[in-house]
Amino acid sequence: MAIVCALTGLCYAELSSMIPIAGSAYTYTYATLGELVAWVIGWDLILEYAFSNMSVSVGFAAHVVALLDWIGIPLSPKWLSPAYLPLGLQDLQGRDIYPAGFHAGFNIPAFLIVMLLTVVLVRGIRESARTNNIMVLVKIFAILLFVFFGLSFIHPANYHPFSPNGWSGVLAGGSIIFFTYIGFDSVSTASEECRQPRRDVPIGILATLAVCTVLYIGVAVVLTGMVPWLSVAGDAAPVVNALKRVALTPEGHRLHWVQLAVLIGALVGMVSSILVFQLGQARVWFAMSRDRLLPDVFSKVHPRFRTPAFATWVAGVLVAIPAGLFDVGTFAEMSNIGTLFAFVLVSLGVIVLRYREPERHRGFRVPFGPVIPILSVFFCILLMAGLPAITWVRFFVWLIIGLVVYFFYSRKRSEFYSGS
Repeated sequence: MAIVCALTGLCYAELSSMIPIAGSAYTYTYATLGELVAWVIGWDLILEYAFSNMSVSVGFAAHVVALLDWIGIPLSPKWLSPAYLPLGLQDLQGRDIYPAGFHAGFNIPAFLIVMLLTVVLVRGIRESARTNNIMVLVKIFAILLFVFFGLSFIHPANYHPFSPNGWSGVLAGGSIIFFTYIGFDSVSTASEECRQPRRDVPIGILATLAVCTVLYIGVAVVLTGMVPWLSVAGDAAPVVNALKRVALTPEGHRLHWVQLAVLIGALVGMVSSILVFQLGQARVWFAMSRDRLLPDVFSKVHPRFRTPAFATWVAGVLVAIPAGLFDVGTFAEMSNIGTLFAFVLVSLGVIVLRYREPERHRGFRVPFGPVIPILSVFFCILLMAGLPAITWVRFFVWLIIGLVVYFFYSRKRSEFYSGS
């Protein structure tokens, strides 16, 4: 996954460096590949950002439940779990709390965190490099703490069989958790701000991916060594619940405070993720409305807070309600297929523009000609192939809806529409 992201990240870097402004894939695709491709990517980004945040907010809720349990405040799972649970809900002893399927319930913490951060975004927030650095350090500290203390609780028997579902399972697993790498492309959008973009951008992308990959591998090795892999399947808070299980053993009493530190680190990390992606989603709505592809109301700025309030509220409601109803796995699959599809279009865009506008200035050029973009397209499609068939059906339905909206509404409002 890290290799695929590295290949695509380099493509992002070249495409974004061709445009003299920072922005999302939608912004610089609109300026380079035309309105229709930009619409498809913008529509796809709405899917990606929305389902990513639905997934993260469900994970946040699971960690809130774990924190309340750590404090000693047990609450009814009816209001702390999604209404749809494809694998059911079990307690630490494996007993069923809810069977698989729908039940009467609503994930209130997931709903509330999205709406709370929506209010914050409507009122306006200024990103601080120092604040962001502190949050990143808190997250990394929590991860390292888990890895360090968890190493002594690894049971080698849990690694057998090492790949219980074979290579098909590896491909499917990689496809489903791919969205955890989303965010590296933000490095590429700042290529115009680099002193030496040819050197700094690839170093930034590759270094970011390298650090994330090492941390992910460390967590995966320790987690699957501490508890059987089946016990964390479908779990929105696998690390914390694994610590909770091990803490109940005679040797696990020292993990009690480690569990709290990991909980705090995870919650901080997920709040920052939800905030950034809700901000990004609202900006996509805003940009598409500014280009007259969506109703003008989405690009209206609040007279006092100077933020796209309507777009932010719509994005918040459309994420918060499903987050209260569905499980983390469903959201992750939809987010992944949207992300991978956007990666394919960006990589193809690099190839097209190399032939269409070879003389155009590029702050950064992907090395080895078209080889890296082609490999990026190939591996992204390979990962998409590992997703369930129902995910493909939902994705195509989403794209068809988007194309219908474009040809019957957005296209006619566009400044490029001639009416002929």
